[in-house]
Amino acid sequence: MSANVNIRPASAADIAHLVDLVREYWTFEGIDGFHQARTRACLRFFFKKPALGCLWLAEQESTPVGYLLACYVFSLEHGGLTAEIDEFFLLPEHRGAGLGRRLLETAEKAFVGAGCTNVALQLSHANDPGRAFYTHFGYHAREGYDLLDKMLAPHAAGHARH
Repeated sequence: MSANVNIRPASAADIAHLVDLVREYWTFEGIDGFHQARTRACLRFFFKKPALGCLWLAEQESTPVGYLLACYVFSLEHGGLTAEIDEFFLLPEHRGAGLGRRLLETAEKAFVGAGCTNVALQLSHANDPGRAFYTHFGYHAREGYDLLDKMLAPHAAGHARH
């Protein structure tokens, strides 16, 4: 299903399509709290600050079918700039034909070009197909570490107002 698929950097002009894909991704992952206006505002903020990271859009015949959003983080432990894949999603009918590999390779090449020393991501414990995919490409759980997080008030919507 991934014939004639183009992968390109996304821009603010793609926000409407990206919001639809984000909704699909959050539904797929069971992430609560999707809010269209907040997602749109967060994407506008992201595109105004290119130093935050990169976002790629996969299109089949000009129809968006997936995306990969990565953010840059500075880490003393990892020797400088690192990347975190924040969201990576392909519509179900476009999985298993090499498009995910192409998106990941595109991102990793850009990370290296930006001087990143490491790439990390979060993965649901229930996402066994995703775990197999990432393991195939050399990703692994970091032994002895768990992700901890805390929402700060006002949460993400506050960032979108900048």
